[in-house]
Amino acid sequence: MPLRARLTLTYAVLFMLAGIVLLGVTYALFSQQINRGSFKILSRTTAPGTTGDAPALGTGTQTPPDEMFTVNDKGQMITGQEAERWMRGQHQQLREAAATSLITQGAIALVVVGGAAAGFGWLIAGQMLAPLHRVTDTARRIAAAPAADRGLHERIALNGPHDEVKELADTFDTMLERLDRSFDGQRRFVANASHELRTPLTVGRALVEMAMHRSTASPDVKRLGENLLEINLRHERLITGLLLLAGSDTEITEPAPVDLADIVGHVAVQATTEASAAGVTVTADPGEAPTSGDALLLERLVQNLVENGIRHNTGQGGWVSVSSRTHEHGGLIELQVSNSGPPVAPYEVPTLFEPFRRLGPDRVITAKGAGLGLSIVRSVARAHGGEVTAHPRTDGGLTVTVTLPACPDHYTLEPT
Repeated sequence: MPLRARLTLTYAVLFMLAGIVLLGVTYALFSQQINRGSFKILSRTTAPGTTGDAPALGTGTQTPPDEMFTVNDKGQMITGQEAERWMRGQHQQLREAAATSLITQGAIALVVVGGAAAGFGWLIAGQMLAPLHRVTDTARRIAAAPAADRGLHERIALNGPHDEVKELADTFDTMLERLDRSFDGQRRFVANASHELRTPLTVGRALVEMAMHRSTASPDVKRLGENLLEINLRHERLITGLLLLAGSDTEITEPAPVDLADIVGHVAVQATTEASAAGVTVTADPGEAPTSGDALLLERLVQNLVENGIRHNTGQGGWVSVSSRTHEHGGLIELQVSNSGPPVAPYEVPTLFEPFRRLGPDRVITAKGAGLGLSIVRSVARAHGGEVTAHPRTDGGLTVTVTLPACPDHYTLEPT
């Protein structure tokens, strides 16, 4: 139930309870006052020593001494016990009429006034909660931005009395300002690191290659140069992976139609050389899988999965299988990469998607990768509104499944 409705209901219930208590107290006081009162019965008493020859009122007859009498609502005179019963009946009728008027009509009036009070409470609650709606709308617009760092420049800037709601809005603005500065610093760091880190590596690789290819270079120098180039290449991959991981954590701002079938076929052909050197066979089953996003990032996703399957394999006789397809119910596409390899414990699978996490003997500086491949895969998948899961195979190796939203335009056409 919305907060406005709860506040209105609380106002109405409290008002009705107060009204009921007021009616009860009023009725109790009224009953007490009625019970204190008494009716008077007219009577005629013969004075001592008289003969009782005084005439009766209105009848021409004598009235016995100490006999009660009164006049009813029809103008008739009644006497004795009948007069007393008539007076008590009148008293009871008066009491019932007062109770009916107080309780029944008062309850109706209470309901009407309570409804009006609830209506006014609804309006007042709406005015009091209007600043909160403004905070909510601003937060919703920022959350619905096409990228995590978009919309952070927006502020609530709430005007009004300095109360709890304004304090909340000001705190929210302060948080947005700090997040905006943080994302700006991250963007500047990525831009600067892309240049500052790659430039010295490129220069160092050029100097090593020049030293290796000199005519006077000895075999020891050439072997040293090969080792340095291998280390340099690993550092380049590490830096490229870090920059790509930093840039793929946000959603895609300008998605374009992409068919994963084309990417799967292209990556499978590119990986043939590395797979042959490792004694691994790569097979591709590129089924139609239209989606939307950044083609380069999606290609990096598929490439990381295939390279991960090749590098962490059994060697000669190993295999890697990559396929893409569209789900039968539509709305999602699926990319699946399976590979042979050493057994993987189920409890170790979640840690594979964390940066710099490797298994067993791969936790050394001479590892085949930088430990960022699956982390980049997960970041790219989430940036495209998808998810990635993995489970170990019974015979060893891993099966990684990536699900992505299908391209909406694909389902406006007649499916083939």
